[in-house]
Amino acid sequence: MDITATHALPHRSPTPLAAAAPVLETRWADCEEDVRDAQRLRFRVFAQEMGARLTPPEGTPPGLDVDRFDAFCDHLLVRAIDPLHGPGPLIGTYRVLTPEAALRAGGFYTDTEFDLSPLAPLRGRALELGRSCVDAEWRSGSVIMALWAALGQYTVDHALDTMIGCASIGLDDQGATAARLWHRLCRTHLVEQRWRVEPRVALPLDNGADADADSDTAPPTAPPLIKGYLRCGARLLGPPALDVAFNTADLPLMLRVDDVSPRYRQHFFGMTA
Repeated sequence: MDITATHALPHRSPTPLAAAAPVLETRWADCEEDVRDAQRLRFRVFAQEMGARLTPPEGTPPGLDVDRFDAFCDHLLVRAIDPLHGPGPLIGTYRVLTPEAALRAGGFYTDTEFDLSPLAPLRGRALELGRSCVDAEWRSGSVIMALWAALGQYTVDHALDTMIGCASIGLDDQGATAARLWHRLCRTHLVEQRWRVEPRVALPLDNGADADADSDTAPPTAPPLIKGYLRCGARLLGPPALDVAFNTADLPLMLRVDDVSPRYRQHFFGMTA
């Protein structure tokens, strides 16, 4: 892949040396070192920042997040380009798995956490999104918007109409927030019965299940990534799975292009209707 797009950013520094705003460059990895850059960023975010216990294949160099699906995926990269000093380090990434690549890989990554049998009619036109992360210093929203714009174009270019994947919620409170969030969102954002999937290892949902009924307890707020997906039109496919290695509850999500609001369909997919 050699698709490249650029997005101007507002000034990030008040110093007089910042004569021009940095620009975000999105492109698809086209060499092994590009993929290694993505795996390094993922390691920093998932292992060093979030405390995930990664189990990469034997022989993997230290400081990389690697799994067996990487070789089958396309990897989307975002860098900040300084007009004075050129490209900086990688600051955001996603990986995507097409239906054809999923067949070669033996399934989607999401298959390892959920029984996706109900989605069989959609698999031939579904793109899996995963391993999304943004550098801690760049989480203002601009990077994720640049990533989503590139993902939307990729979906159109590959004639796909469905995106699936997992969104994670930390378990610092033993899953109470994740359980409460599920009980709240399933009332308004759950797919119809025929598409619902079940986790292979379920998060216990009785932890905090009735907390929102207590008027003294504020309802949980969805993490920004989940909130963004839902705003675009994504729906929950079922209850969360427990991911012990990453110490997260993973919510299965599906976004169908037909369900995207006109505003976001134009912005991310270039469609007016």
